[in-house]
Amino acid sequence: MTQSEFEHIALQLRGRMLKVALDFFGNQDDAEDVTQEAMLLLWRYCEQIDGSRGIENLAARVAKNCCINLYRKRQAARQCSYEKEVATQLLNHPDPSGSPQEFMEAEDAQRMTEEAIALLKPRERQLFLMRQQGLSTEEISEQTAIPKASVAAMVSTARKKVYTELTKRLKQ
Repeated sequence: MTQSEFEHIALQLRGRMLKVALDFFGNQDDAEDVTQEAMLLLWRYCEQIDGSRGIENLAARVAKNCCINLYRKRQAARQCSYEKEVATQLLNHPDPSGSPQEFMEAEDAQRMTEEAIALLKPRERQLFLMRQQGLSTEEISEQTAIPKASVAAMVSTARKKVYTELTKRLKQ
């Protein structure tokens, strides 16, 4: 497909992609962003597109993939900031008002706990930190769309892993 052919059907494709994005996000701003990104992708590769083979379906698929990419980026960003926030709350910094020995022991315990939590798989770490923050299994399930039974099992497994790792390190 030539660039002039693409320009000729661009408005039609944009409308189709905008509908896909609106259905996905339900939000005009996000839908516009995704549509713009999808249009740029199609423009970039327009000369490699076979215009006789369902260009509208291709446009819808590209828009859907752009929606998924944006969603995943946002989820990852939320996850990262959430983990940092919870880890900060969970792992209180040692109180420097005690003796130097107590301070050093508290620092060591904090470091070992952080290292043990870092060894968890990303999903286990997320659920473990959410539980440590005080969220119930039901609340975690609602926020992550993971069944309650699975949340409970994964949190239990994560706790066992952290406990085992801390025990192993304390014996050294």
